[in-house]
Amino acid sequence: MRDQKNQAAKEAKRDEKRIEEEPAQLAREQARRETDSAREQAVQKEQAAKEAKRDEKRIEEEPAQLAREQARRQTDLAREQAIQKEQAAKEAKRKEKRIEEEPAQLAREQARRQTDLAREQAIAEDQEARRRKARNQPPE
Repeated sequence: MRDQKNQAAKEAKRDEKRIEEEPAQLAREQARRETDSAREQAVQKEQAAKEAKRDEKRIEEEPAQLAREQARRQTDLAREQAIQKEQAAKEAKRKEKRIEEEPAQLAREQARRQTDLAREQAIAEDQEARRRKARNQPPE
């Protein structure tokens, strides 16, 4: 029984102590929440400031970036035009050379055709001569 009284007294003392400490505990938790909230707000404010600074820098650099892009496009266009001009010049030179060489090429083709025709005629004449010779020779 005495144990139960001691136990009850200890329990009552613990409850009393808990009740006494509860406002301080609540105050500490509240202070911690406020500190966490303030820290979070500071982080958000810092991030917003960094983002604003990045935006400001981007806006500040935008005209220079646009100028660089335009210069690059103009350079690319000029390079492409130079390539096209060079290709047109090469094509014109090839056409001119072909026109210059065409009479000689035609003459070579004409000479080849005449040579081929003469060769075919010589073969035909040779064959005809052999046939005549074979007809005129008596069988052996």
